[in-house]
Formats: sequence, C-alpha cells, structure tokens
Amino acid sequence: MSDFLNTSVPLSQYMQAFDDTLYMVSLSLLIGSVIGLPVGVLLAITRDNGLWANRIIYAVLNTVVNIVRSVPFIILMVAIMPFTRLVVHTSIGTNAAIVPLVVYVIPYIGRLIESAILEVDPGIYEAAESLGAGPLETIRYFIIPEAKGSIVLALTTATIGLIGATAMAGTIGGGGIGDLAISYGYQQFDTVVILVTVLILIVIVQLVQSFGNWYARKSRHGRKG
Repeated sequence: MSDFLNTSVPLSQYMQAFDDTLYMVSLSLLIGSVIGLPVGVLLAITRDNGLWANRIIYAVLNTVVNIVRSVPFIILMVAIMPFTRLVVHTSIGTNAAIVPLVVYVIPYIGRLIESAILEVDPGIYEAAESLGAGPLETIRYFIIPEAKGSIVLALTTATIGLIGATAMAGTIGGGGIGDLAISYGYQQFDTVVILVTVLILIVIVQLVQSFGNWYARKSRHGRKG
C-alpha cells in the first residue's frame, strides 16, 4: 500500500509525522512541567494572603507570565529564533520547535497550576498549621495531594494546547502533523491530506482529554477514600 487514500503521501510519512508530534509534545511538556509547576506554586503562595506572601516575587512572576502569554505562539516562534539557534544551533526542525514550545507552555502551565492550587479548601491550610507543618511541608503533604485532580486536568489542558501549537510549528518547518498539513495539504492543494491530518489531531486530543478526565476522577476518588 504505497499511497494512503489516493494521495501522494505514503502511510509511512503520516507515521513519521505522528512520531515527530509525539516527540515534540512529550519533551516540551516534560521540560515545561518541571519549570511551570514551581512557577504555578509560587504564583499561588506569594500572592496577597498566600501561604508565603511576597509582593516582589509575585509581581515579577505575574508580569513575566502575562507578557509571554499575551504573545501569539506563531509570533513567539519568530521572535525567539535567535535564542532557538543559540540553544539547538538551528531554527527549523523538531528540535528547534521544542524551544518555543517550552517557552510557550511554561507560563501556560504556571497559570493553570496557580488556579488549581487556589481551589484548595482553606481548611487544608488550617489543618496543616494545626499540625505544625511549615510552608514546604504544607505544599508537599497537604496542598499538592489535595489539588492533584485539578493539577491533572491542568496538565491535560496544557498537553492539548501543545498539540495545537505543534501544528502551528509546521509553518516554520517544525515537523510533525502540522508540517505535513502545510507542506502537502496547503501548498500542494491536497484536500485529503488536510482532512487526514485534522482527523489525526482530533483523535489525539480526544484520547488525551479522555485519559486526563479518567485520571483526574481516579485521583479525586482516591483522595476521598
């Protein structure tokens, strides 16, 4: 089977595009989470009336997060190309796309984690204080476990956002499904390629969202148990 649905694109190329997208999303989500999770925690605890209120730290983080989030991803990719070349020595390809994806997802995750932590019942803080827990112990043993379900949903939302961003990365040769859709579907007027790539993205998003919803419910039920 050399052709897929009577297009000039072989099935192996779709598989390669899927692998590239999975690689970009997985690596950028991993790096973004390692940095974004602490950013979100700091945003939540350093705000006024927070666990560790600090106006300076909150103001700096809040401003940086707002600035980066206000820039559309496609503009962000172009704007930080010199930084991308400095990090990976190229501005095209899957590795190059990971740099702007990480920059894009860090504040995204940070804001989502902040919201998840702010949903925690104030009674949890009182319980931690009554047991003599310090700020770090309160975060680790009380807040994070209590907010786990919301954090899972936050990371699910961030993952879906990254999937959409990887599709846009195709405009600068970032590889993946978006690159396939633009290079063959748009530039070569192959409607079938566009339809297939859209279908693949829909299936991926549905699977990610379904898994995230299931794991969030499991986390919350386990917490209640």
